[in-house]
Amino acid sequence: MKLAAATAGELVEAARAVRAHAYAPYSRYRVGAAVLTRRGEVYAGCNVENATYGATLCAERSAVAAMIAAGARDPVACAVVTAGPRPGTPCGICRQVLAELAREMTLLLVAEDAKGRIVARRTDRLSRLLPDAFGLSWPRERSGPARPDPRAGPPIPGPEATLGRPSRGHNHLK
Repeated sequence: MKLAAATAGELVEAARAVRAHAYAPYSRYRVGAAVLTRRGEVYAGCNVENATYGATLCAERSAVAAMIAAGARDPVACAVVTAGPRPGTPCGICRQVLAELAREMTLLLVAEDAKGRIVARRTDRLSRLLPDAFGLSWPRERSGPARPDPRAGPPIPGPEATLGRPSRGHNHLK
């Protein structure tokens, strides 16, 4: 979906504003995100870190949670604002969460300097950053069989490959 310049600007401004509220005492890497729905609604979120790191909530997932909590669906774009010099991209978990709702989402990626000035921007498609996202209909929705990666080496046999053969260790099935 092609976003109007005014709409894209409003979405980026929402992400910039919420970035100021990020709780990032460990990494000091504050992130703001804003999600735009097809109906024109904007939902913003920031990262909320935790000492365990695993419990940290990224800005993109925070914005999606706000959208879902408000009863909205059908996102079409997400702006992500980080510190420069280059824009950051959503992490793998955030990419999957966004893809659950809209694989062809437009991503507006923006970097700010220490004074809050925009120093870099980039637009991308979520489907390009996460081409094989999981979903309710995965893997049937894929456009054909997966091609093996020629760099991957031989396949690892699954448990069915050893059925009926004794294990190399202790055989407890005597």
